[in-house]
Amino acid sequence: MKKNKMEENNLPDDRELNELQEDNLAPESEEQVETENTDEAKDGSLSEEEKLKAEVAEWQNKHLRLYAEFDNFKRRTSKERLELLQIAGKDVIVDLLPVLDDFERAQKSMETATDIESVKEGVKLVHQKLKNTLTNKGLKEMEAKGKEFDADVHEGITNIPAPSNDLKGKVIDELEKGYYLNDKVIRFAKVIIGS
Repeated sequence: MKKNKMEENNLPDDRELNELQEDNLAPESEEQVETENTDEAKDGSLSEEEKLKAEVAEWQNKHLRLYAEFDNFKRRTSKERLELLQIAGKDVIVDLLPVLDDFERAQKSMETATDIESVKEGVKLVHQKLKNTLTNKGLKEMEAKGKEFDADVHEGITNIPAPSNDLKGKVIDELEKGYYLNDKVIRFAKVIIGS
């Protein structure tokens, strides 16, 4: 009964479908497919159905090749992106190594130091060197104290009564500094707001 319906609708049976799929999966170059199609088209002996089958096979082949190329492109770009992130981090680390060396020297000198003022001065110098290195990499401190509260760059921790009317809605104190990296907020300033 099923065969009769398939024959009536001119639909291929499972065996024919498998043969068609195997034919379409056979590795052929685009030039071979195009050459065969043009030869057969010149011949003029192909039926309409055979022409359509050849065209479908050509499009399937092109689709598979395009899909494979896109998959390779995705894999290659994700690998390049990962390598780029690792290299970008390496540059910052290399620039921070002298600061780390200075901290180690300061720690050794603190063990035997008798003059606290020289230790304080050394720590200030190392701190300044660290800030300069990070500034050269695009880090910038956020100025928050006394400014209007802005939820895009500030994180309000609490509200307290403002000491004067002109400080209402403004940042009264800063608990943790905020930072920009190349003009993009990387850490919000934690602030106390006057109400």
